[in-house]
Amino acid sequence: MIEIQSEKLKSTENRFAVLPSDHVKIFTSENEISPRDVQTIPEVFDQICEKFSNAITMLYVQSQSVEWFLSYLAAIHAGGIITGIYTTNSPDACFHILESSKANIVVVDNDEQLQKILKIKDKLPNLKAIVQTFPSKISTDEKIFKWQEVEMMEIDDEIVEIYKERLSKIKANACCNFIYTSGTTGNPKGVMLSHDNLVWNAYNLVDLVKTFKFGEEVIVSYLPLSHIAGSLADIVFSMLIAATVYFADENALKGTLLKTLTDARPTFFLGVPRVYEKIYENLTKKFNESTGIQSTLLSLARDAALNYHLNEIKGQSGSSIKYMLSKILLNKIKAALGFDRVHTLTIGAAPANPDVFDFFLSLDLKLLEGYGLSETAAGVLCNAPNEIKLGSVGKVPSHNEVKIKDSDQNGVGEICCRGRMTFMGYLNDIEKTMEVIDKDFWFNTGDVGYFDDEGFLFITGRTKELIVSSGGENIPYLLIENTVKNECEAISNAFLVGDKRKFLTMLITLKTKMDQNGAPIDELADESLSLMNDLGLNYVSLSEILNAGPDKKVLAAIQSAIDRANEKAISRAQKVQKFAILPNDFSLSTGELSSTLKLKRHFVLEKYKNIIDEFYL
Repeated sequence: MIEIQSEKLKSTENRFAVLPSDHVKIFTSENEISPRDVQTIPEVFDQICEKFSNAITMLYVQSQSVEWFLSYLAAIHAGGIITGIYTTNSPDACFHILESSKANIVVVDNDEQLQKILKIKDKLPNLKAIVQTFPSKISTDEKIFKWQEVEMMEIDDEIVEIYKERLSKIKANACCNFIYTSGTTGNPKGVMLSHDNLVWNAYNLVDLVKTFKFGEEVIVSYLPLSHIAGSLADIVFSMLIAATVYFADENALKGTLLKTLTDARPTFFLGVPRVYEKIYENLTKKFNESTGIQSTLLSLARDAALNYHLNEIKGQSGSSIKYMLSKILLNKIKAALGFDRVHTLTIGAAPANPDVFDFFLSLDLKLLEGYGLSETAAGVLCNAPNEIKLGSVGKVPSHNEVKIKDSDQNGVGEICCRGRMTFMGYLNDIEKTMEVIDKDFWFNTGDVGYFDDEGFLFITGRTKELIVSSGGENIPYLLIENTVKNECEAISNAFLVGDKRKFLTMLITLKTKMDQNGAPIDELADESLSLMNDLGLNYVSLSEILNAGPDKKVLAAIQSAIDRANEKAISRAQKVQKFAILPNDFSLSTGELSSTLKLKRHFVLEKYKNIIDEFYL
């Protein structure tokens, strides 16, 4: 990784490396705060290599920032290992990560995160220093440093020699990154990734897309850099192509991402499904509200773009004249989203609603769905821009290996992969490592899927999360959940329950508005208000519906949607028998969603255990 950065420095002296969000400030004196100056790649390189050459392992608590970027590179250049802590982690979770990684240095941003570390620091014998980027007061603790103090440290000849010696000893197969996966039970596992794991996958992405222009790409960093997708794309990959990285603010996943996108106008964007789904929902609402000639022209333009791309995907020719005319209108929509310069939109990290792909095609935007895990340094395979099959995650590239293990009569089985992207093992846990890596070095992912006749891989579920009825039937929860949601626009989440139960039940959340922090509020969203209007009801809040019993008409409408979904079930065991409406929508703040907006199924099952238990009385 260090060789990559050194090589790219030579030709990028006038390029911006990192552009922080407006809220990122630095102290220029004890009382003054000013915006951080933008930095070129050589300036970043010089700063990190000289100032942090004595780092061993660094952990950073903030989701993403310029300082996160510098800490990452500093630790690696010092011959150390980097890992991250999510801002939502409890002190106990922080202790597990710090203790298991034997961290020497912790970098935190604000006082809230600092207090978590102070509560546990006396139990961490390896911890030598805590660096705070934005302190509110001066600490008398000799272990706590301000970021600015570290920046101003003098580097003597001895430190320079130590730094050079460490650089010379770094090998490609050495571990450089711990990614802590959020386990379903117990403490998270530390995934050990080598320099080669990360560099290999970064090069593979360049090879897949082929349209990247060195020194001209723009990336928006908004996913937590503690997550493999964020760290690989925003740090390693951006170095490889000498991209400019814009850092979104801390509320990006709570609603402010659009502003960053329109400011940055990225050329490459890695999105998680819920980001695209929110765009889909918001634009669909606006499109439905439009009337007259504007609505007609928009509908014609979207139909032309969708048909053109669907024909292109099938290898057929479409109407290029209609398509070119549609771009006149669609380019304005793309500009409003910040996607007017984008050439590559990727989607991954969680299952996505199939309708979203067609929607973006109708806007003249292709979503390239890929597949990977922390244990594979993010990427295993991905749809290529010129070779897409909707619903699949692409074909296996020649440099990776993927097979289906223990497949059934339909070719469905566990997905296994092997190659230079496969992780080194779980930190301090040889038993769990041996559970997932066999004697022939195949990594058993725990995901279930199949290959079609053309070699495209389709993901159908997860072995550990596959619902198995008490009668032994395997049930694809995701398919059933999406089918129910598609039958009623007011439903935000349809959470299927029934593992080892006699029948299926469902937890329903209705769409409500969100506050400025992305937390659900009581006020009904437009889709829910539309349902109330159709039912002849005057409710404007979720609590009104629930306090009414819940309201019988609302219950009947949801039951009708479930009945329509049940008609599409292939067996009685796959039909939903009961449901309940929950008191709030799922979100980060209420705990049901992870930092990358994945649904935390085990958390939901535990949080709403009493409601679930009543289903089966």
